[in-house]
Amino acid sequence: MLNGIQYLEGIIKIANVFLSLVAGIIALSLFHVSHRKQQLWPWKLLIIALVLFVLQEILGALRAFKIFESPFLTHVIPTGILALLLAAVLLQIHILKGK
Repeated sequence: MLNGIQYLEGIIKIANVFLSLVAGIIALSLFHVSHRKQQLWPWKLLIIALVLFVLQEILGALRAFKIFESPFLTHVIPTGILALLLAAVLLQIHILKGK
């Protein structure tokens, strides 16, 4: 039987997944805008990182409800997010120095 804390944790996980899905949809819609200007190329990497974050949140919710658990994915996806964030920052610095 679920106690109050577990019930609240479940509700928060579901809300977290819902909000990250909305952010992922917005990110995918912004991906089309970033094709037009070279200055927005780092945003492509940030958008991909945001989509990976959505995937990470979904996997976190599945793990919390004991539906699916993969220690490999829970380490690889955050590493990919961090690599994309660093690449986006370096690309933005390169673009700004090129001006």
